[in-house]
Amino acid sequence: MIVGVMTAQLHMQGVTSLKGKRSIVKSVLGRLKSRFNISIAEVEHQDNKILAVIGVAMVCNETRFIDQQFDTIINFMQRDGRFYLGQVERETFS
Repeated sequence: MIVGVMTAQLHMQGVTSLKGKRSIVKSVLGRLKSRFNISIAEVEHQDNKILAVIGVAMVCNETRFIDQQFDTIINFMQRDGRFYLGQVERETFS
């Protein structure tokens, strides 16, 4: 069993309220969860209006598949125009 873990910073410009930020984050989390069948949550900076950190976890039997999925998830988030994707950290554990 191999576990993949990734954190990603989302920087939102032009958001003026926590309600606006949470709307974007909730939408992104739902879309990623349904499309990629992953465990995902906002893990840091819940009270910051322009920054969110999301955590992603995945279990598989191949490291290569986890790496491919993480690459696809990163590309998906980069194409979303509502935020800028900042620092991304990835790890796999076997």
